[in-house]
Amino acid sequence: MALDRFGGRQESTPKGRRGDVVTAADVEVERLVHGLLAAEFPDHAILSEETAPHTEPSHGWVWVLDPIDGTKNYSLGIPFWCVNLALLHDGEPQLGITYDAVRDEEFRATAGGGAWCGEARLRASSSPDVRSSVLGMDLGYDDALGARQIALMGTIFPHVQTIRILGSAALAFAYAAAGRLDMFTHTNVAAWDIAAGMLLVQEAGGLALDRDGSPIRITSTAFAAGGVRVVEDFMRTYVQALS
Repeated sequence: MALDRFGGRQESTPKGRRGDVVTAADVEVERLVHGLLAAEFPDHAILSEETAPHTEPSHGWVWVLDPIDGTKNYSLGIPFWCVNLALLHDGEPQLGITYDAVRDEEFRATAGGGAWCGEARLRASSSPDVRSSVLGMDLGYDDALGARQIALMGTIFPHVQTIRILGSAALAFAYAAAGRLDMFTHTNVAAWDIAAGMLLVQEAGGLALDRDGSPIRITSTAFAAGGVRVVEDFMRTYVQALS
């Protein structure tokens, strides 16, 4: 449904900070998935960005949905966005799916079952440090937090291979699980941005940490995720040094 409606600039409605938008496709996809989940799992709760953002994610069985992550890209016709879905039990991801419909790539993981894209098993980066890595970062829609990310980029660069701002936290998280990015970091996310990625990176042998240094949680709003050594180097060299 999202792919059928994708292409060119689309009408969008602002929400929150300027630049943050919602399209009709976001709401239509969300309602469709809600209906499918409710029919199959009537006893499960649903947490989703557009129509059910206040569901408590930490207790019982909860589906977490972002119908289109990277809506700004989507609304402009930029082909980097995804549908993001996870199933939690008491706040811990049991299933994660990040689907890039443009490329027909489904990044998926189950707890204890590994992380996959198609028939290929995902492996997080083995990069030893930030200097030898390609990092993904994003700004989000909070001015102060975005400014801190820009300042952090200025501190890291040029002591890094390069930095990418891709515009979809969920798909960039999946890229970190796949080793396409050595690490991805963000400071302004919600549960529907990270629920699938948490499990993807874990099952790909990587590391995902809250930016306070503790293991990432479904309630984390700032994190770093990717290869174990590059995440540890990032936290030690840059995050702790700037805190």
